[in-house]
Amino acid sequence: MLTLPNLLTLSRILAVPILVFLLWKPSPIDYAITYVLYCLVGITDYFDGYLARAQGTVSRLGQFLDPIADKIMVVAVIVMLISSRQFASLEAPGGEPVIHDYHIVPALIILLREIIVSGLREFLAGVQVSVPVSRLAKWKTTLQLVALGALILGGAVPDLPWVHDVGLASLWAAATLTLVTGWDYLRVGLKHMD
Repeated sequence: MLTLPNLLTLSRILAVPILVFLLWKPSPIDYAITYVLYCLVGITDYFDGYLARAQGTVSRLGQFLDPIADKIMVVAVIVMLISSRQFASLEAPGGEPVIHDYHIVPALIILLREIIVSGLREFLAGVQVSVPVSRLAKWKTTLQLVALGALILGGAVPDLPWVHDVGLASLWAAATLTLVTGWDYLRVGLKHMD
């Protein structure tokens, strides 16, 4: 249980309350600290799986916790970015929420897909059907992490609004991949719902 890959996965879960705290009422420096922590946590997402395979320590616990850690972090950060205010500039604090207006649509797509796929995985486990994570789903997670990272970084550098725009564009792209991979899981699930 306490292998290095599992500890890295657990560290991602334990970092979520810190990320939430930093995004509660952030200033640009809070966004900067959050961005650094977020990047460190995101790197563990790569290394936990890589180390588990390289060391031959792939475990059921790791396979269970890894997608949960990803979902917890993504969901928590999205919720906080919907409620956190961005800075128009260093001189003008307290603008719009980081994710606002119609940009909430891709955020909702991501949140709803995570709930649906979690329920679907639970159902399929009950009928003893395993659905491995596809390569496209890994790209989806990577794009979500990049999008949220850019949105956090945008809060740290409010005088560079293009960073925030890159984050929003990436969020839409991540939501598109989220729909595609969600449909893939749903298709598998529907075959087993007789």
